[in-house]
Amino acid sequence: MDRHLLITYKEKLPKTIICLAKEIGISVPLLTALKKDTNCVLLNSEEVFLNRELHQGDKLELIIKETEENPTIAPQDIPLDIIYEDDDIIVINKPAYMPVHPSLNHPLNTLANALVYYYRNESSPFVFRCLTRLDKNTTGLTLIAKNPLSSAILNKDMKAMHIHRIYYGLFDGEIINGGTVDAPIGRVNDSIIKRCIDTQSGKAAITHYDVIKSNYNYSLCRLTLETGRTHQIRVHMSHIGHPLINDFLYGDESTGFNSRQLLHAGEMSIVHPITKKNMTFNAPLPDDFNEYMSNH
Repeated sequence: MDRHLLITYKEKLPKTIICLAKEIGISVPLLTALKKDTNCVLLNSEEVFLNRELHQGDKLELIIKETEENPTIAPQDIPLDIIYEDDDIIVINKPAYMPVHPSLNHPLNTLANALVYYYRNESSPFVFRCLTRLDKNTTGLTLIAKNPLSSAILNKDMKAMHIHRIYYGLFDGEIINGGTVDAPIGRVNDSIIKRCIDTQSGKAAITHYDVIKSNYNYSLCRLTLETGRTHQIRVHMSHIGHPLINDFLYGDESTGFNSRQLLHAGEMSIVHPITKKNMTFNAPLPDDFNEYMSNH
């Protein structure tokens, strides 16, 4: 989607538009697009170049245009549990069994299909840019950027580990105390999907966990990650002898309860890409967590 930024310059010292744009977080590709497009850089309603100086009280308008499309993602009318939405981001509480992206095996019924339908009537194209991906069977908070500018800024924040997520999981067996798992993770030989503890060539991975509720059959834990490795929680908790309930890759499916691993992204904290406000989002534990605990 296109994004219009209206900025009143309040600083006493003058500054070029390009310097301000870089401070905001506008990436080099977006700056290049601004240079090429007409009527995308307006100073006091006049089209100007990016090297123009801003003075106190000036009104600057920047129009970041969407240049891509998702023609291969079919729109589908699928209900969405929207936690928050504004001009720059949308936060969805993703249900179980829903892939985030279409694939060869799952071309439909994904979060991307649902959002393409949701934004089908917008004046500019919607490109699906998911920042916090979840496994198909993991529920919870998923952050999507609605325009190229918010995507560029949030991607940088992701790499710097400035987007913080808290997970909740139901694990096999009784865990008495919380702790930290510090064990490198690598890919299992000859497997595209599966990961393992690899002390020789794996990448550093650190998971902190606290016990919320525990009995002989299961433990409900709150988990925070210092790193973001693929399947990190699943690999680490299996490594200490407490795999996720129903985890077919790293545990077993002997419970007969349901067909998904019981993992939920329940909390997320970000700095908003444009307003720079600190924001925290929450999604309650899904019904299958509560059902499992009631029956065990």
